[in-house]
Amino acid sequence: MNKIRQILRLYDQGKGKLTIAGYLELSRTTVRKYLASFDSCGLSLKEVDSLSDSELDELFGKINEKNKSISLRMQALQRCFPKIEKELKRTGVTRLLLWEDYMKEFPDGYKYTQFCRYFNDWKAKVNPTMHRTHKVGDKLFVDFAGEKLCYTDKQTGEIIPVEVFVAILGASQLTYVEAVPSQQKEDFIAACENTLHFIGGSPSAIVPDNLKAAVIRSHRYEPTLNQAFEDFAQHYDTCVLPARAYKPRDKALVEGAVRIMYTRLYVPLRQKQYFSLSELNVAIREYLAMHNNQLLKGRNYSRRMQFEEMERNELKPLPVDRFEFKQSFYAKVNKDSHILLGTDRHYYSVPVRFLSKKVKIIYSWGIFQKWPPFFSPKWPPITL
Repeated sequence: MNKIRQILRLYDQGKGKLTIAGYLELSRTTVRKYLASFDSCGLSLKEVDSLSDSELDELFGKINEKNKSISLRMQALQRCFPKIEKELKRTGVTRLLLWEDYMKEFPDGYKYTQFCRYFNDWKAKVNPTMHRTHKVGDKLFVDFAGEKLCYTDKQTGEIIPVEVFVAILGASQLTYVEAVPSQQKEDFIAACENTLHFIGGSPSAIVPDNLKAAVIRSHRYEPTLNQAFEDFAQHYDTCVLPARAYKPRDKALVEGAVRIMYTRLYVPLRQKQYFSLSELNVAIREYLAMHNNQLLKGRNYSRRMQFEEMERNELKPLPVDRFEFKQSFYAKVNKDSHILLGTDRHYYSVPVRFLSKKVKIIYSWGIFQKWPPFFSPKWPPITL
């Protein structure tokens, strides 16, 4: 009540609303509402000042009731924000559709402009950096952690460092982590394949860093992909969209996931000793399950819950057969229409039309045991 009396005295002295708000450390809106109520009550300043605190409270009680109703309306809106944010990740869902659903549930709610403004303010508080909305089933971000884990060789006692592969889905933020021997393309592709089987489907695109296992030559518009990784993407009916060089925000989601893993995985894992890579990965899976099942900050759902509810059904089905890693090399066809496959030191026949030509041999061990390798010429170009 003392604040109200001070507002009225300063107003009677000719002070402006902004000046009064600054003196009393109140919002200008609050000052304006009390002064509007004073002007409409029809009493002079002396008459109002002579009222007791209870009478003054009764006079300005309507303002408090209105503020209370506004506060309750805002609380109802804020409770809807986590669900609104989650629904926006679905294909075809817009803010206008969600606002219409909100108005059906709360007929006295905020209009569309205020609805969007308050939602943006809420997102800015929950996500203080630029927020990008990822559509369900759209992108899988992959990267290697900067710090390595290790295990101990039982026989020699040698500590063997290993790379840590991290992948995260854009919409649900479901995370996958695996320790692999190296960053070579064989280990990288195997980890990506294990990720797809972990999530149970293929996203529309995989977003890797510019490591050599994925990208041979980086480019802003047309990067040159590693042939083996490109074949892997085709096998799983997805595409590869490498992040731009020196643009970490292109894959900010997986960069953030790596930082979280340093706390939730690295710290407990380094407190124990492991004697094989498989034993280390079993422990990683346990802590990873805890991470995916933990409720997100400021939300009433976890990564796993969000994935099962929204994203699992949006992923493309996996093929029946796993990807077979292919090897390739170039060789000149001998005069006897044979080439030597250096891997197993065996000779294989080639169609006569390729005699004395340089050909590219592509083979995989799974197919290799059933039929001869496939040949395609490199120079000069010949149509098979």
